[in-house]
Amino acid sequence: MTKTDNRLKNAPKDTVQQGWVNRLSPDFAWPYLQLMRADRPIGTWLLLWPCLWSIALASHWQYWEPGNWSTYLPNIMLLALFAVGAFVMRGAGCVVNDIADRKYDALVERTRGRPLPSGRVSVAQAFVFLGCLCLIGFGVLLQLNEFTIWLGVASLGLVVLYPFMKRFTYWPQIVLGLTFNWGALMGWAAITGGLETPALLIYAGGLFWTLGYDTIYAHQDKEDDALIGVKSTALKLMDNTPRWLVFFYGMMVLLFSGAGYLAGIGPLYYIGLVGISGHCAWQIRSLKMDDSENCLRLFKSNHRLGLILFLSIIAGHYF
Repeated sequence: MTKTDNRLKNAPKDTVQQGWVNRLSPDFAWPYLQLMRADRPIGTWLLLWPCLWSIALASHWQYWEPGNWSTYLPNIMLLALFAVGAFVMRGAGCVVNDIADRKYDALVERTRGRPLPSGRVSVAQAFVFLGCLCLIGFGVLLQLNEFTIWLGVASLGLVVLYPFMKRFTYWPQIVLGLTFNWGALMGWAAITGGLETPALLIYAGGLFWTLGYDTIYAHQDKEDDALIGVKSTALKLMDNTPRWLVFFYGMMVLLFSGAGYLAGIGPLYYIGLVGISGHCAWQIRSLKMDDSENCLRLFKSNHRLGLILFLSIIAGHYF
């Protein structure tokens, strides 16, 4: 049996079986890369897109001059810093989540093979790894202005709070949305040094976006969650999920429209929002709540939604 075959035999069911982590990572790093979900980049993208939207929209707000195309170029270094920060801090959030949920994960078929419940990483080792990730994230944060640094520090409370919310409320996705879209505030602040209404609307729209996609995601585990006493919007909404998705995604588009209007963005932005509305309608029509593979596919498709909005902001600047 090859090293890869042995790893696949012991890997959790929710890992990317033939991904680079299982095939190429050195032995000492393998469980830690799994712990931070390095083989599943969708989480990093969902954390990063609100940052990039806000950076692009704030750049338009701050620098655009009528008739002068050269004034709009989002700072490439700033985009790169936020990309590194999203990768590292998403990993840190996963470690916090797995430390808090390790006993629950051991009871769920999809997650019992993860590094902590399987014993491949101890709790003490996970805390040391978490500290390393946070140090890297803090190093990235120090490259930004003072207001943005304090915004970043303020987000840590939400990161720690989220894993415990599923034990007390059927709406833990609200806290997840507040956490995952915090970058919309930080991206704007990194450009302008403060916060204006468009940033708050992008943040609120991102919250409803998260309520939509993570409700779809939660339908994968609803049976196990019900058995072990973990709560989620999937269990709360059940067969009413499609109607609630219409509300969640409708509010998202409405709030994004308001952000663009107040930022003075051009009409191609709104054409992009029409495309996003079509994408959301496709998700709702295609949803099969008892089909885990279908739910995962629709959840991952939100990466494309994030890309469409980012390109729409850029197009809306020029036209």
